[in-house]
Amino acid sequence: MTSPALELHTGAPADANADAVVLVVAGLTDTPEDLSPFSTTHAALTAVGFTGKAGAYARIPAPEVADVPVAVVSAGSAPDADAVREAVGAALRTLTGFERVLVLLGDAVAEFATAAAEGALLGGYRFDDYRSGEQPKRAGTVVLHADLSPDDVAHATALAGAVALTRDLVTTPAEWLGPADLAARAVDELSGLDVAVEVLDEAALAAGGFGGILGVGQGSDRPPRLVRLDYSPADAVSHIALVGKGITFDTGGLSLKPPASMVGMKTDMAGAASILAATKAVAALGLPVRVTAWMCIADNMPSGSAIRPGDVLRFADGQTVEVLNTDAEGRLVLADGLVAASREHPDVILDVATLTGAIIVALGMRHTGVFGDDDTVQEVLTAAASTGEAAWHMPLPEHMEDELKSPIADLVNAKTGDPAGGALFAGLFLRRMVGRTSDEADAPRIPWAHLDIAGSSEHKGAPYGFTDKGATGAIVRTLIAFAEARANGVHA
Repeated sequence: MTSPALELHTGAPADANADAVVLVVAGLTDTPEDLSPFSTTHAALTAVGFTGKAGAYARIPAPEVADVPVAVVSAGSAPDADAVREAVGAALRTLTGFERVLVLLGDAVAEFATAAAEGALLGGYRFDDYRSGEQPKRAGTVVLHADLSPDDVAHATALAGAVALTRDLVTTPAEWLGPADLAARAVDELSGLDVAVEVLDEAALAAGGFGGILGVGQGSDRPPRLVRLDYSPADAVSHIALVGKGITFDTGGLSLKPPASMVGMKTDMAGAASILAATKAVAALGLPVRVTAWMCIADNMPSGSAIRPGDVLRFADGQTVEVLNTDAEGRLVLADGLVAASREHPDVILDVATLTGAIIVALGMRHTGVFGDDDTVQEVLTAAASTGEAAWHMPLPEHMEDELKSPIADLVNAKTGDPAGGALFAGLFLRRMVGRTSDEADAPRIPWAHLDIAGSSEHKGAPYGFTDKGATGAIVRTLIAFAEARANGVHA
């Protein structure tokens, strides 16, 4: 991955040795003083038709500000941290060809310096792609004119790094990121941090009875993996379990996808990438929470050894599923991960997955659908709101429980011939796999939420804010915020 380095500068702007300057303002009115301390730019901005709306961006001549190129970006007339993060991200995403970029905050947005740091790092990300020849480059170093603490810088760097890692993994072609490769990447990324990593190969999966992961992966010549991450500080005040879907390529299996629908299926491991990145950030920040993360990794391929519609798989807890659609495979690998996570009786379980096209129909491409227990869902939504990430509470209707029934197994994995409520059905399926708070049979179920990122994990339209076309790293910052809230004793 390539993200800019972050430097702080509190001296004269001219001493920052910058190649270009970004001025961050709050709207544009008829009063030049509202642009303070950049009031002299008012005439130039008016002349180029600068609207002052949130996200508005323009290059202007401003020799009175700096003797290098100057760009101005607006956080809107009523700026907050989210608006400043997006505005600075948009500027660093748009401004290319300059190695060192100085970011100056107007008086009206100066209080949001931490958000500006995050936005600069998020917007300055670029994937080192496979094209030949030089491409326009974003800044290698962002110099933020602000007086932030070392903790503020570390926090912004950890958040942006987690998003960048997720975007890198999701963008990497499947030919170079099979199940064993993703497992190895997890080991490499967490090297040097206080995180234990255990990789279960196909033999260990068979010994452990993980029939869901094995069943999905048995059609591929690249065997599946289950990776367990354990960050367990001595002062942990809560135990969070994360479970992530890691389908490194999804053909649909024998329920083969149409060719157009198969394009982009390298991204079907975004859930596993997200929980890896979030765990790394939590450990890097030294948060006093325990995180156990389960990356459920497999290729879903058609072959003579692939599972067939009508086959029955047995999960690690003994429950069985009749597979009616091999393209509803994400819930099969997550089932084993949820069972494994439940065995340790964590305080809460969150699973993350590019699970259903139905969630895109329901919520579009920017919102993450959040299912589960009301208190835990609200905790997730509060964390998402604190980061500016879009998420929405989805129902788990009890009347749909009957649709899970199979005549020959404990449940089916899909509704055949009925597309209604597909995301809700998947959530109900996953809820069946969540264990109890203790080994007592009548113990309550572990608090749980399911995050469907099928839409939000990839942006297919024109770039906006700090979000480029392609992998977004959506919900990673929410997971970190969730852990931070727990570390501060704030939870449902």
